[in-house]
Amino acid sequence: MNEIISKKYFIILFFLITKTTIAQKQPNLVIIHTDEHNFRTLSCYRDRLPKNVGYVWGAGLGVETPNIDRIADEGAICMNYYAASPVCAPSRGSMLTGLYRQSHGVIKNSFPLRKDVKTLGHVLSDNGYQTSYVGKWHLDELKDSYKFGIKYKAGFKDNKYMMTGGHAPYFNVTNNGVKVVNEKNAKNYAKGDLIHVTDYFVEKTIDIIKRDKEKPFCVMVSIPDPHTPDYAKPPYDTMYKDMDLQMPETMLPENIEKRPIWAKGGKNDALGEGKKGFQVEKLKQYFGMVKHIDDRVGDILKFLDENNLTENTIIVFTSDHGDMFYEHGKLNKGNPYQASSKIGFVIRYPEKIKKGKVINKAYSNVSFTPTMLGLMGITTSTRFEGKDRSLDLLSNKKIVDEDEFIHISEANNIWIALINKRYKLVLTTRTSPWLFDLEKDPHETINCYEQNGYKDISEKMMKILVQRMKDYKEPIYSASKKIMYN
Repeated sequence: MNEIISKKYFIILFFLITKTTIAQKQPNLVIIHTDEHNFRTLSCYRDRLPKNVGYVWGAGLGVETPNIDRIADEGAICMNYYAASPVCAPSRGSMLTGLYRQSHGVIKNSFPLRKDVKTLGHVLSDNGYQTSYVGKWHLDELKDSYKFGIKYKAGFKDNKYMMTGGHAPYFNVTNNGVKVVNEKNAKNYAKGDLIHVTDYFVEKTIDIIKRDKEKPFCVMVSIPDPHTPDYAKPPYDTMYKDMDLQMPETMLPENIEKRPIWAKGGKNDALGEGKKGFQVEKLKQYFGMVKHIDDRVGDILKFLDENNLTENTIIVFTSDHGDMFYEHGKLNKGNPYQASSKIGFVIRYPEKIKKGKVINKAYSNVSFTPTMLGLMGITTSTRFEGKDRSLDLLSNKKIVDEDEFIHISEANNIWIALINKRYKLVLTTRTSPWLFDLEKDPHETINCYEQNGYKDISEKMMKILVQRMKDYKEPIYSASKKIMYN
């Protein structure tokens, strides 16, 4: 009898141990996402680029980001990663759904995510994950900023700290809720009464990981910085005060004159009547915000280390789009130049991704969700327009250098671009096509479209781009027909 009971308990114990082991093998996922983040402010990118390409604001001058670099060094870095549409909401929608903006419904800012579209949150929740979203959302139908309590969770089980949007730097947190405080009013509060939004959201993220660490979990934290108003909290606000930052060479008059029509004028132009030109103090504040973010990334990495979560956790650092910061005389985003459309993407998965992997193949963030699911071994019937790139990440290759074309588009249907690791073809409704040779002209000042030696690549890329526009029902297609064959 005792022998039978012993066997029974052994079987139960074996079942529990096996179940726990299987659960532990499901990788966790931590996504750190910033807003309007220029990839050149990440030292892991500058270190891998020619000096004249990495250091556009002065030779050897830039922010050191050792914690974000650590993710790249212990995992992989994508050197040609682009926003499917380089503006906040459409890019976020594509990242989380694997669909282009016309398919997920967020065709431009202030449009809500379609409720019938599945997100990464839905798929992971359906597969037993604890899913949480923290920080700026920008995909809700509410247009008000700084609102919590968003009703539609988009598949994330916990969205308590999901915020509609906004970029004021501080919160005053009391029993009555969260009050937003901008940089001008911060002086009216005692030091202990305010918390910077980056700190607030990172601390909530760590709390969630602590809560869910015994289960498979996914948490995404979307930090509103380093977006305008270009304000860094002390001591980061003075950290770069003595750095002799320079105006980018693409802002010099001889290069400004070469700008295509789609790069001239508009609210994001730093030049012209009533414009202030190069404002070095704003750039120093921007550097401070990036340094602050990197320090807090370090806190997340430290928590994973101290809780034995590092080996079985996929951690990603990326952004929704870039920031021109005076390249070509422009600010912010929304154009096809590298500083606007190219974004940082580093990923670590110690059990699976080779250390120090460099991916030169062109990707866009429409492939983010299918790629994460591929890495996690999760199959789904959900439809994606992006591709599962997990085999590139999981391969034994130290460098992934194959050629690949991706396309990206602008939210107001003014331009669409086809890109690979060397060339970028820009098709617009305002002028004839532009072809950039990113290898010979990394600063994008010369149109090669009709130059000798570029006929074959121009025709090839035009053919591919036209087909892409048809296949994905790109809104710019009909408007661009009149100039696409010029």
